Amino acid sequence: MDFHNSYEDETRAEAYAKLDFTGTYYLAVRDIPRMIATYVKGTNALDFGCGTGRSTRFLQHLGFKTLGVDISKEMIARARKYDPKGMYRCIDDGDFRSLLLRSYDLIFSAFTFDNIPQEKKRTLFQSLKTLLADEGVLINLVSTPEMYTHEWTSFTTKDYPENTRAKSGDVVLIITKDFADDRPCYDILCPEKNYRSIYQKSGYLVLASIKPLAQGNEPYQWVNETTIAPWRIDVLQKAFET
Repeated sequence: MDFHNSYEDETRAEAYAKLDFTGTYYLAVRDIPRMIATYVKGTNALDFGCGTGRSTRFLQHLGFKTLGVDISKEMIARARKYDPKGMYRCIDDGDFRSLLLRSYDLIFSAFTFDNIPQEKKRTLFQSLKTLLADEGVLINLVSTPEMYTHEWTSFTTKDYPENTRAKSGDVVLIITKDFADDRPCYDILCPEKNYRSIYQKSGYLVLASIKPLAQGNEPYQWVNETTIAPWRIDVLQKAFET
């Protein structure tokens, strides 16, 4: 199956701009404030792959001076539309020359690496490491492999049984039910052991890793979220220079 970036599209960008952190997405950010309080020193943040600015605004509300960057002009245009006072920048793929080295206390990546082909992941992690302050951390929020083989409050994968046969690096398809654009998103499967290998080879130490589950008392009609984790949150720190 060929890969293409589902988010470089005006219709998808407009639909995505209306999303909030509700439903299954709630679990993606519920524990982030606690993890930030535990591991992050300082308030200068970079939101890598900010999309339409949902995660950038989330960090702003937590008190961070946040710059959101993305390669999609359509997404950045929506981010600026919905948050005219925010700081957003469209960058070329992998081009961080406009960003300051060793300057970010937090680099936040929410779902960004779900959409990045396997061969690019390590290169990007190495480049992002040069932007981290000496005691900075990178929080990588990604989908678990189970995300693509189960049903969820906010997502469906039942039309793509081939996902169950996917291996690391394969394309997997998923549909978001929380907005009007019902075309599938093309993601790249990357199990935890593969991420761990990429982190190590890129010069990161894993400080923490959690797979958030719903508790059952939230105001949502859960499907599998109380027993199967759709997301994983990894907290990384520079271990050595490569």
